[in-house]
Amino acid sequence: MSALICGSMAYDTIMVFPDQFKNHILPDKVHILNVSFLVPRMRREFGGCAGNIAYNLRLLGDDPVPMATVGQDFGPYRQWFAEHGIRMDQIRELPELFTAQAFITTDLDDNQITAFHPGAMMRSHENHVRDVPGVSFGIVAPDGRDAMLQHASEFKAAGIPFIFDPGQALPLFSGEEFRHFIDQADYVVVNDYESNLLQERTGYDEATIAGKVRAYIVTQGPKGSRIHTQGAVHDIPPAHERRITDPTGCGDAYRAGLIFGLMRDYDLPTCGRMASLMGALKIEHPGTQNQRFTWAEFAEQFRQQFGTTL
Repeated sequence: MSALICGSMAYDTIMVFPDQFKNHILPDKVHILNVSFLVPRMRREFGGCAGNIAYNLRLLGDDPVPMATVGQDFGPYRQWFAEHGIRMDQIRELPELFTAQAFITTDLDDNQITAFHPGAMMRSHENHVRDVPGVSFGIVAPDGRDAMLQHASEFKAAGIPFIFDPGQALPLFSGEEFRHFIDQADYVVVNDYESNLLQERTGYDEATIAGKVRAYIVTQGPKGSRIHTQGAVHDIPPAHERRITDPTGCGDAYRAGLIFGLMRDYDLPTCGRMASLMGALKIEHPGTQNQRFTWAEFAEQFRQQFGTTL
């Protein structure tokens, strides 16, 4: 049985401005802002939540099924996934549109200016969870608004356990809609900032959310993560990376480790540690899909980090 990964697939174009934005933006002239930044360094990465989660699950030896809508420029991404043996039967290509993409410019202070083009992602509701056979687990990750609402409803109707991961889609929904997502989901995963925002929107505290799902998981960056259940709170220690190269995509790697563990009935503390290690292995590499390891290497790293075997 496979995990259905509902979410975005995107290209990330990342550029570095070798100066500080503040030196070129006049505060008293922002009403007539017209600036241009020379960016001698640029790279293009494969990204999007569904793409990143599927890639990380494949590293663990799983057979994920990413579900997304993409555009006429998907060719290089398709080849990348083919090289890694990742299924693409639930990826719908819309030739009249472009694949979603982010254009990110970072200055020397790590400030960022990002332009995001959703492209084909805005029609991701044309895919249906109910049409995919052989699915035993799922995740509703950031995607088009209508798609996220629809996918959650169809997972629930099919009796398929799933994770609700609002992420950067948090601004798209009302408190009532978030409460409905929580009522449908089996797990909710957010970072600590998103947790505060979700609580503010819903009027629920952590204990209330945990009481409505099997687990409410809050990541805390270098501090690790916390898994809240109806009867306990599990503090998950961070895995220790050998070097910090690029944090982009660590959250998606964490979610892949969580999904892998949950599908194999590991207990929640073990699932959290697997997820933590996935994030640490990702942060050692640039981009979101450039880390490589085998299951044996992952299991050995887990033993060294946490003192137990998988």
